[in-house]
Amino acid sequence: MTRTLVLVPDLRSGMKMARDPAARLDEAVGLARAIDLSIVHAEAVSAAKARPATLFGAGIVERFKAFIEAEEIDIVIVDGSLSPVQQRNLETAWNTKVIDRTGLILEIFGERARTKEGQLQVELAALSYQRSRLVRSWTHLERQRGGHGFLGGPGERQLEIDRRIITDRIVRIKSELEQVKRTRELHRGARRRVPYPVVALVGYTNAGKSTLFNRVTQSDVMVADMLFATLDPTMRRIQLPSGLSVILSDTVGFISDLPTDLVAAFRATLEEVTSADLILHVRDAAHAESEAQRADVDAVLAALGLDDQGEGRMIEVMNKADLLDQSARAAVEARMCRRPDMVMCSAVTGEGVETLLATIDRHLTRHQSQVDLAVDLTDGAAIAWLYDHGQVLARRDDERKAHLRVRLDDSALARFRRRRRKLAPAVTG
Repeated sequence: MTRTLVLVPDLRSGMKMARDPAARLDEAVGLARAIDLSIVHAEAVSAAKARPATLFGAGIVERFKAFIEAEEIDIVIVDGSLSPVQQRNLETAWNTKVIDRTGLILEIFGERARTKEGQLQVELAALSYQRSRLVRSWTHLERQRGGHGFLGGPGERQLEIDRRIITDRIVRIKSELEQVKRTRELHRGARRRVPYPVVALVGYTNAGKSTLFNRVTQSDVMVADMLFATLDPTMRRIQLPSGLSVILSDTVGFISDLPTDLVAAFRATLEEVTSADLILHVRDAAHAESEAQRADVDAVLAALGLDDQGEGRMIEVMNKADLLDQSARAAVEARMCRRPDMVMCSAVTGEGVETLLATIDRHLTRHQSQVDLAVDLTDGAAIAWLYDHGQVLARRDDERKAHLRVRLDDSALARFRRRRRKLAPAVTG
């Protein structure tokens, strides 16, 4: 296995971490282990300021040079952002491969992408990242191993990529992703005609989204105790307690300092979140950095234009209740008393899942009415309008009329009443 050294810069100025260095170190180690790297040593390195040439001061560079030689380290991961100059100088000083946080995340995504869309999105982000450095060849590395080649291979460190080749490939990928975007929009249009509301799961990576998705949908989406276990989006239809059918969408996990190129590249996938009728923000309630993770997810959502939560489009799901001690559980319950949009549950044990489904149901139907309608079979336009603007729960046809039980938004129901005035006598809640 690849012998790896993980370093987290804890700088007292310039790049100072807002989060606890120990928690950041645990996360960096988790990222490295997500692609089966062998961690020889991991350390949060304190320094007064960032050095333009090497990030770390000369004494720190020399100390780790001796360690790298003695332990035969194959790769050093610096959990921060390295400029191309800093990366090159560290590789020269330590005589080993060096990658930063962005390179590591892209490597993970490159190995995890399974769908054609996911692979294109990761490749686009990887090429944009590589173009600024001109030090690796994606084609050669793609043949060597999974992922996108930041871990490199023999002789690869000195290889420069032709900027024109990369730029041409980026243009082609963007064109292919535009086609993916158009196809996805067609699928969304088809769902709107059904129509099924879309409920999107978002959250920090490893918060338990896929476990919750499997619990609710009785599916078998890949679940693992690792970062970025899910990359490609997955959708399933489920039925809520009221009988309302919805599409539940599991999406890629977010993470602090998510590379800008990666957010941009995955915008086509994340558009599923922006167009969702309801968003479930799944949080790891038992994690020491739960609040910081919430802030990181909110920052990504804000970048997608979803920073306005005043419209009631989001439910906060405090997952992993089975891992909470009595005092932590009491604190969450106290917050829930003040937050009708917060639910506590355990995707592993099933605790609170029924309450979550009922809460989703209440949010999606709070502006809807269920009505029984009798429409002349000859009035095809009215029947088509109901299918386009509502959810037809049941239908029975006789010789003259279509008897429909339909769930409609209140505004749509008012429009239908004004235009058709053919409501049947039986009208329910």
